[in-house]
Amino acid sequence: MKKKFVYSFGPSLCEGDGSQKHLLGGKGANLAEMLKLELPVPPGFTLSTEVCTHFYKNERSYPPLLEGQVESAIRQLEKDLTATGMKFGDKKNPLLVSVRSGAPVSMPGMMDTVLNLGLNDETVQGLIEQSGDARFAYDSYRRFVMMYADVVLGVNTSYFETALEHRKAEAGVELDTELTAEQLKALVKEFKGITVEQIGRKFPETPLEQLWGAIGAVFGSWMNPRAMTYRKINGIPAEIGTAVTVQAMVYGNMGNDCATGVAFTRDPSTGAKKFFGEFLLNAQGEDVVAGIRTPQPINADSFNDSNKHLPTLEKALPTAYRELVTLYQKLERHYRDMQDVEFTIQSGKLFMLQTRNGKRTAAAAVSIAVDMVKEGLIQKQEAVMRVTPEQLDQLLHPRLDPKAKKDVVCRGLPASPGAVTGQIVFDPDVAEKQVKEKGLKVILVRVETSPEDIHGMHVAEGILTARGGMTSHAAVVARGMGKTCVAGCAAIKILHETKKMIVGNREFSEGDWLTLDGTSGEVIAGKVNTVVPELSESFHEFMAWVDESRRLRVRANADTPNDARVAREFGAEGIGLCRTEHMFFDPERIGAVRQMILSDSLEEREKALTKILPMQRGDFFSLFQEMKGLPVTIRLLDPPLHEFLPQKEEDLRALSKEMEVPYEALYRRKETLHEFNPMLGHRGCRLGISFPEIYRMQVRAILEAACDLKEKHKQLVEPEIMIPLIADWKELQYVRSYCEDEIAKVFHERKLEVPYTIGTMIELPRAALTADLIANPEKGNAEFFSFGTNDLTQTTFGLSRDDSASFLGTYLEKKIFPDPFVSIDHEGVGALMKLAVQKGREARGPEMKIGICGEQGGEARSVHFCHKIGLDYVSCSPYRVPIARLAAAQAHLGKNGMD
Repeated sequence: MKKKFVYSFGPSLCEGDGSQKHLLGGKGANLAEMLKLELPVPPGFTLSTEVCTHFYKNERSYPPLLEGQVESAIRQLEKDLTATGMKFGDKKNPLLVSVRSGAPVSMPGMMDTVLNLGLNDETVQGLIEQSGDARFAYDSYRRFVMMYADVVLGVNTSYFETALEHRKAEAGVELDTELTAEQLKALVKEFKGITVEQIGRKFPETPLEQLWGAIGAVFGSWMNPRAMTYRKINGIPAEIGTAVTVQAMVYGNMGNDCATGVAFTRDPSTGAKKFFGEFLLNAQGEDVVAGIRTPQPINADSFNDSNKHLPTLEKALPTAYRELVTLYQKLERHYRDMQDVEFTIQSGKLFMLQTRNGKRTAAAAVSIAVDMVKEGLIQKQEAVMRVTPEQLDQLLHPRLDPKAKKDVVCRGLPASPGAVTGQIVFDPDVAEKQVKEKGLKVILVRVETSPEDIHGMHVAEGILTARGGMTSHAAVVARGMGKTCVAGCAAIKILHETKKMIVGNREFSEGDWLTLDGTSGEVIAGKVNTVVPELSESFHEFMAWVDESRRLRVRANADTPNDARVAREFGAEGIGLCRTEHMFFDPERIGAVRQMILSDSLEEREKALTKILPMQRGDFFSLFQEMKGLPVTIRLLDPPLHEFLPQKEEDLRALSKEMEVPYEALYRRKETLHEFNPMLGHRGCRLGISFPEIYRMQVRAILEAACDLKEKHKQLVEPEIMIPLIADWKELQYVRSYCEDEIAKVFHERKLEVPYTIGTMIELPRAALTADLIANPEKGNAEFFSFGTNDLTQTTFGLSRDDSASFLGTYLEKKIFPDPFVSIDHEGVGALMKLAVQKGREARGPEMKIGICGEQGGEARSVHFCHKIGLDYVSCSPYRVPIARLAAAQAHLGKNGMD
C-alpha cells in the first residue's frame, strides 16, 4: 500500500478527524472534525506532518509520491466545488486557495500563511468576471502579491507598506478600503516591480508554481527564529513538525455584507461565560489579528473603550451572527472546552475557518474548568488536568496596591491581566539584551507586535501596543505566556528614530519606568507598589479538587513565622525546610554570632551561644505556633562560618571593639576561616563535628520551644531535626549521639518530653550510594531523608550553580543537556535519588518518611518524578505551594510529566 501524505476534507470526501492532530496538525484535524459535525467549512486538503519530517531529514525535499497526491487532492477539491465551476488556475473561473500552517500544538502566529493564491494578470480578470467587482479582485491581488513576496520570496514588507501609504496619501484617503480598483491595480504593478528590484527575478505567475512555493515556505517556517523561540519557551519538541493545509478561499473583503473575525466561546481573560470576539467588515483574516484597523465587537459583551462606538456584528449582519452563536455552542459542547474560532462571512453566508482550544489567562483557565464541571461538561479530575502548573503560577502574580498613588497617563485595552513595572524598550532585540546581559526589568512598547517579536515578549515583564484589539497578536500571545499586556492604546505615539513615546504633551524615553495594569488597561508613569492577589472562590474550589486527587504531600521551605503563615494560606501541610542560618543574620543577633565564630576558646564560644539560645528558642516557638501541629523540619547550621563575618574593615574594627579583642587578632582568625572552595569545605555536619556546642545549642532551642508550646498552649509539635551534608554514616552517628544527649538533658530539666525525629539531607552522591548504612538503626539511624537537590545536582554534575549559567545556555542550544538546576536530571541525579529511596526503606522499613526540599520541589516535572519514585512529600517556597499541589495531583491522575 502506498504511503499517504495528503488528506482531503470536503462534503464528498473527508479523510481525517479531530483525533489526528499528530498527523494533520491542529488546524487540519479540526477542519475535518467540523465537517463531520456538518459545519460550513470550505473544502481543502492537508499535507501531513510526516511531509515536514521528510522535508528536514532530506535537505528540504519532498517524498516522491507527494506531487501526484497533491494533484489528486486539487482535483478532489474542484469536485467538491462542482456547483461553482471553479478550477485551480482557470482563467475564466479561478479557484483561489489559502496555504496555512498547522502544528499538532497551537502556535498562534508563529508560522507563515499565504492567502488568495492562484491570482495572476489573467486569473484576476476571471475573478472580476465571476464577482462583478473589480475593486474586490484587485484588493485580493495586491494582498496576495504582498503576502507571497514576503513569506515565499523574502521581500521585506516595509517596501510594500511604504508604497501603500504613498498611494493612499496621493488619493487623499486614510483607509485601504477607500482605494479604487484602478489604484489597487496600479499597486499590484508597483508591488511586482519592488519584488524584481529586491530579489532580481519576476514574481511567479503560474498558480501551480505559486502553490509549491507557498507549501515550501510554510514548511520552511517551522524552523524560523520566532517558531523556534516559541517552541523553546513552551517546551514543544521540534520533532513533531507542522502540517500544511490548502483550503478554498472564501472572501470577507467583497463588500459590506462580508466580514472576517475571531471569537472565543468564553472570555479568555476572565473565563466569564459570554461569547466574546471581534470582526472587521470588508476585510480578510490577517487584518483582524494584525491590529492595523480597530476591530469591531461581535456583540455588546465584547465592548471596550476603543470599540464601544462601533456597530456590532449582531447588528450589522444579524442572520450570520445568529448562525455563529448556534455553531459556537455546538463546538463548545463537542470539544468540552473553550474554543477560539475564526470565521469569514461572504455575501452574508457564514464559513468556519478554524477552531481550537483557546489560549486563556490563568484566572480564566481555573474559572472555565470549575464552571464546566458545574455545567456537567467535564468531571472534576478532568478539570484538574485542564489547568497547567505554569498557569497557576500566573494566577499568583501580584496586582497594583489599591492604596498607591498612580500617575495614569493613558488607558488601552486590558488584553492580559497582571501588574508589572519595568523600563521602556522599543525593540525586542534590545529587550532581550537588557534582560539577559544586565538583568533589567523591561516593558516592551510597540506600535503592534508581530510574530518576529516573540523573543522580546518572552523576556519582557509586560507588553504595551498602540494598535490592535483583544484578539490581536499581542493579546493572544501575551495571554498564552501569562504576560501582562495593554493593547490598542491609541493615545501613545512611538518615535522609533529618537526612541521616544509621546502621550499627549508628555514624553517618555527608552529606559524610563512605566507600570502596566493589564486588568484595567491603565498605563502609569513610574513605579507603583504591588500586593498579593486575592484568590477567587473558583480558585479555592478548584484547589479542593486538586487535593482530593493527589498522594504526595506538599510542604513549604519557610524560615520565619510570616513565611509559615503565607505557606499555610497557600495550603502547605508542614515545613520541609527551615534554614536556621537565615535567623543568624538578624541585625540583633549577628554580633553574638560573630563573637561565637571568632572566639578562640570553647568557653568564649559557649558564652556567645548562651546569648543566641533564647533568640533561637523564640524563633522556633513562633514557627511551631504558626504551624499548629503540622510537621516542621529544621536543618541545623549549614553554611561555612566565614559567610557570617564582616566583609568591610570598618565593620571588623567595630566588632573588635565590641569583643575587646585586638583588630589584628580578629583579622588573623577571619583569614584562617577563608576557604578556596567553601561549597565543599567546612560546612554542614562538619561544623557540628568540629564545634558540637553549636548544634547542641540549636537542638536545645528546638526542644525547649516544643516543650514551651506543649506546656503553655497544650499544643503538640513533632520537630524533625535534620543534619546537613552527611557523607558517611559515622558522621551522623557521632552528631546524633550528642544531640540526643542534649535533648535528654532538656527533658530532664523540664520534666517533660515531646516526640521528635532526627534525620538527614541526602545531598552528596556518597550519601545516596550508602543510604542503607545511613538509615540503618544500628549505624547512622536516620529516621527520615530529605533530598537537597541543589547540592546533590552540583556534586553529581561537578557544576557550580552560581557559575554554570555562563555556559549552560550553549549546552541547551547544542542539545547536550538542559539546565539540571531547573528540573531534576532523571538519568543521574534522579537515579541516585531512586537508589537512596530503595536502600533507605530496605534498611529501615517501607514507612520511612522521605521528601525533597531543594528548589526543584516546586517545579512541575520534578514533582512528577518525586511521585514516581515514591517520595512522601515535596517542599518548596510558599508561593509555589499551589503549583506543587497541582503538579502532584496531575502526577497521580497520570498526566505525562516525564517526557
